[in-house]
Amino acid sequence: MFSTTPQERRAWYAATAAAMVMALAGYDASTFNSIQGFKTFQNHFKEPHEKKISSSILGGINTAYHVGAIVSGLFISPTISKKFGRRVPIALGTTGVLISVFMQSFAPNVTCFIAGRVIMGLGKGISMNNGPTYIAEIAPTKIRGIMLSMWQLWYTIGAFMVYWAAYGAQRSSHPLHDWQWRIPLFVQIPLPLFIITTMFFVPESPRWLVENDRVEDARAAMARVRNDGVDEEISDIVTAVAYEKATTKNWDKWWAPYLTLVKVPSLLRRTLIVIFINVGQQVSGSSSLNAYTTLIYKSVFKDDNTIFLINALSSTFSILFTLSCTLLVDRAGRKFILMAGAAGMGTTLLVVAILGLKIPENPDGSRPYGMGIAVAAMFFLFNFFYKPSWGATVWVYTSEIFSTDVRAHGVAIGAQSQSVASTVLNQFFPEFLDKCGFYTFFFFVGINTLLLLGVFFFMPETKGVPLEEIDVLFGAESHRAKGEEIIYQNKTGDEEIDDKGVVETTTTERIKA
Repeated sequence: MFSTTPQERRAWYAATAAAMVMALAGYDASTFNSIQGFKTFQNHFKEPHEKKISSSILGGINTAYHVGAIVSGLFISPTISKKFGRRVPIALGTTGVLISVFMQSFAPNVTCFIAGRVIMGLGKGISMNNGPTYIAEIAPTKIRGIMLSMWQLWYTIGAFMVYWAAYGAQRSSHPLHDWQWRIPLFVQIPLPLFIITTMFFVPESPRWLVENDRVEDARAAMARVRNDGVDEEISDIVTAVAYEKATTKNWDKWWAPYLTLVKVPSLLRRTLIVIFINVGQQVSGSSSLNAYTTLIYKSVFKDDNTIFLINALSSTFSILFTLSCTLLVDRAGRKFILMAGAAGMGTTLLVVAILGLKIPENPDGSRPYGMGIAVAAMFFLFNFFYKPSWGATVWVYTSEIFSTDVRAHGVAIGAQSQSVASTVLNQFFPEFLDKCGFYTFFFFVGINTLLLLGVFFFMPETKGVPLEEIDVLFGAESHRAKGEEIIYQNKTGDEEIDDKGVVETTTTERIKA
């Protein structure tokens, strides 16, 4: 796990730079959760005749971000990735995030603030698909899970930064006025600047280079992040890509990979699994708690300082909780972690629901302080189970189960499944919580039960399996082995390859081994 050679250090550096994209996502989601608790934020954007921003507006602000992410993530990001590689969209999307920070910070009204959220969503949709794809494609097989777990780790680091910045702004002894909520937005600026700069100095994905007939460039890129076995790994990639090109019609069309994901039974199975786990990540309760714990805590704590401190402490512990995935994912395996996480999350939210129903309100409508402490403890315990499992491991699994030709598109579907689920859920969650109170959490208990059963029955284990051999786990033939046959046939002068009627023309001109 620890770097001992220049190649290993470069691999960790490249993976870390890509993983920092997720810090921006964690920062953004947590920023909105934090700043909506500031009276200065509420006063700046609320309607003159209202006491606070309405629930529908709060839901709309969240929805705007996710709509932007869905559009760019599904229709823009994979095309850019296919044409320009993994690094360009990471840098391009991060630039959009940087622009949106300034738009939101100096928005004169809620319409402009929402426009900034849309641009941030567009930027995140472009960059986030390519972060885990890039990490999966440069990581050595034995530590691929560890490297990919950094993706969620950086999410928690981003949340950590904003919650403590918000707590500091809340506790300031000097009147900050609108800068009280602007400061948490501004603290993230060094992150995108670092990511954009770093992308010029890390190697491009060797798998993308092979896919674009740049084998020698791929070999050079791989040599920068491997101690040995470069020629063997490049050979495996070349043969796998040869098979994928030979069995995919309209290879250069933007829609061809999406069509392949639907038409090929093995890939359709993987796509459905990815949608299941990524939607599950959001509807497990994590998305709503991340965006609206401040609203939940306001029903049990009267002191705003207490709420900001709890959020800050939660973000700190979340870093430690996520690190447990780094220690376990390549040992215990993906399935065990996901099932244990779903069981733990469902149990903690069941306790929260029971507490809310059994402990009566005070005469003023608030809840006893002791109940507030108990609810906060359950949310901490929820994060203990969520962060290493449905937080980190979902990204690990999503990024490693697709073949090279459709990996960017498969990850895009997974990432934007999160956006769709979060958009729908967070649009109505404030009103759901308003009207149903703590009964809301029984919904999440049921969801987590379904997630546990789904993982047990439908997901094969991928721990320790090379990317070029994962197809076999899902009932497909080895792309590496089939690619070797195609290359051999080309070298022996075969004019046509018949693979169950899929390939109809010679592949000699389309494959440059």
